[in-house]
Amino acid sequence: MLNVPSARRLATRSLCSLLCACAWTAPGWARELVVIVSARSPVTVLQPQQVAGIFLAEAARQADCAGMAAVDQKLGSPTRNEFYRKVAGRTPELMKAHWTKMMFTGRGQPPREAAGNAAVRRLVAADPALIGYIERTALDASVRAVLVVQ
Repeated sequence: MLNVPSARRLATRSLCSLLCACAWTAPGWARELVVIVSARSPVTVLQPQQVAGIFLAEAARQADCAGMAAVDQKLGSPTRNEFYRKVAGRTPELMKAHWTKMMFTGRGQPPREAAGNAAVRRLVAADPALIGYIERTALDASVRAVLVVQ
């Protein structure tokens, strides 16, 4: 039988081992995001800078992306924060500053928001002019992935 201090040390070591194992495998647990368009859209592939331009309301300068409207996940959602960090290289604070400036100068409005993957997918599937982002696991035949977010 173990004495109490030995049992506590054993439990502590086991917990530390478990946490270390999780830290090493965490990238495998990360959600994979995809940028989507309607299955009826003529768009088949987009580059990260094109997607950033659309979501930052700077796509008017890009003729191949003109007319596309973005659909965002809800403000503060981990999916949204990860998307902007990876595609635009911006934190939530920088995105807030971007939209404050764009609205103040009259150069743009933030994208429409939808609550979660299913809602974004439904909106995008219904309108070939919309573009959104969801977790890859939420894909179905109603939408097409045009970019895997790296």
